[in-house]
Amino acid sequence: MSSPPCVMFDQVVIGPPGSGKTTYCLGMQEFLTKLGRKVVVVNLDPANDGLPYQCSVDIAELVTLDDVMDGLKLGPNGGLIYCMEYLEANFDWLEKKLEQFKGCYFLFDCPGQVELYTHQNSVKNIFAQLTKWNFRLTAVHLVDSHYCADPAKFISVLCTSLSTMLHVELPHVNVLSKMDLMEQFGKLAFNLDYYTEVLDLSYLLEHLASDPFFKKFKRLNEKLVELIEDYSLVSFVPLNVQDKESMVQVMKVVDKANGYCFGDLEGRSMEAMMSAAVGADFHFASTLAVQDKYLESNTKTVEEEVMDL
Repeated sequence: MSSPPCVMFDQVVIGPPGSGKTTYCLGMQEFLTKLGRKVVVVNLDPANDGLPYQCSVDIAELVTLDDVMDGLKLGPNGGLIYCMEYLEANFDWLEKKLEQFKGCYFLFDCPGQVELYTHQNSVKNIFAQLTKWNFRLTAVHLVDSHYCADPAKFISVLCTSLSTMLHVELPHVNVLSKMDLMEQFGKLAFNLDYYTEVLDLSYLLEHLASDPFFKKFKRLNEKLVELIEDYSLVSFVPLNVQDKESMVQVMKVVDKANGYCFGDLEGRSMEAMMSAAVGADFHFASTLAVQDKYLESNTKTVEEEVMDL
């Protein structure tokens, strides 16, 4: 009787340019290695030529963005799409590279072009093929936390995150990265849990209505907010890669999403499994701790906040 196929757990790290994907892969690789996991990092970004982490599989061995742009006279966006289509046409190369690391935990460092995850199908097809090879995928979507300080940008981030979730069709974890730098770009109008749990967005509309530029787009913003709230899918986990407690929270959410916490790989007991299944770790408490650590406390009364609005 043949042995059952080996199940491999992994994270596909996606998000816009500069959101901290490569830094996340480096931090998560070091963090999980200390926990005893055999971590393999795969670079799927053909434009990423300065890798700070130990890379086991690099798409640069197959194709690079510079070669495509020079050879086909394409711009960076068109070049990235071509590279992903080229990888999709060469699945045999990827399979041969990955099969050397059976039984490991994978981190896939993906390109930073938003259109690849909201419109174009090559990356989606690559993820689907990985699933056929018995990879348990979870999409970790990183977004800069400072967008929370601007209501218009935050609504834009919500739309992008929702579109990515619907297009990629994977278990999905949205992450607010660079929490330690958040208030350098402006103070938040509400507590952090308002943004992580995506609470009543009508309050953001009131903020936008006070801006002369956005006032004429009030109806459009209302419809975008309605769409986000109708799906009610988007929420965020705050992250500072240099903070151990923050990394633990993200790891727990990801392990629950891809099913790693329900295995026996680290001697987890049935009690620990049930704790993860029913969500015994309340996100509100962890979000409150992050707010106390990185954000200035708001001492204003309710009346003063209403006056500010």
